[in-house]
Amino acid sequence: MPPIVITPRRLGDDRGWFSETYNARRLAEHGIANNFCQDNQSLTRAPGTLRGLHFQRPPHAQAKLVRCLAGRIFDVAVDIRRASPTFGRWVGIELSADNGRQLFIPPGYAHGFLTLEPDCMVAYKVDDFYSAECDAGISWNDPDIGIEWPLEGGSPQLSAKDSALPPLAALDADLAYDGEPLGELRQIET
Repeated sequence: MPPIVITPRRLGDDRGWFSETYNARRLAEHGIANNFCQDNQSLTRAPGTLRGLHFQRPPHAQAKLVRCLAGRIFDVAVDIRRASPTFGRWVGIELSADNGRQLFIPPGYAHGFLTLEPDCMVAYKVDDFYSAECDAGISWNDPDIGIEWPLEGGSPQLSAKDSALPPLAALDADLAYDGEPLGELRQIET
């Protein structure tokens, strides 16, 4: 399954709005039946900060359901399934507190995001626990991938770990290909 954009409905009135941000039954109707077991949240103070591209190798590969609680981010998924005809291709979308969109990223994809505003808060569910032994990543600026990050001049702010990630050509993981190549982002409303 390729990544999917999910837009939860918002019910609003003069007080604001209400949204059901996660409903396992509704997502299962769209083929997302993952058993999420861990929630993660990050706060990134500076705009132009890039986190990624991260993934976990088997046997602890993870699916993620990502959303932006404050600010705006450019969220990216890269197909890292060697048997996929779209190996190395990427998709990206803006997630924000205002648009309420979420990105479902199945196992077999590396994930990263760039903050577009100060004080971005990102939350995501994963369907396997964190494993330091399986923690891995690839370079954010690998020319073989060619992600078009919306950088406004200069380079992004990176952690020391993310600065040292290897290129896609050095990928040391065998992530299963399910027969569905990466295509245009499918969008659903829940």
